[in-house]
Amino acid sequence: MEEEIIPILRVRDAAAAVAWYARLGFVQQWEHRFEPGLPVFTEVARGRVRLFLSEHEGDARPDTLVYLRVRDVDEVAAEFGVQPEEAPWGREIALRDLDGNRLRIGTPGG
Repeated sequence: MEEEIIPILRVRDAAAAVAWYARLGFVQQWEHRFEPGLPVFTEVARGRVRLFLSEHEGDARPDTLVYLRVRDVDEVAAEFGVQPEEAPWGREIALRDLDGNRLRIGTPGG
């Protein structure tokens, strides 16, 4: 098994969050709730990149910042209708998900 780190993001509505992250190329891997009506904990993945999305209060704080490095930031930018900005380390965009979590998404310069 490879070691990895998986950020946990707080979401109010896991189904809506999964749909939003699908626009970034993430696919839902599984979903768990202890019983019907209780909060959802789910995983989305984009290749080897994984995020946990949790409706559980206390698992994570809103307004978390995650940096996602991708092969083609222009493709992601077009999906969201934003323009990438040039930075000394590459090109990047800034997005907020439905719950206010911040994502910086970039392609390294070279």
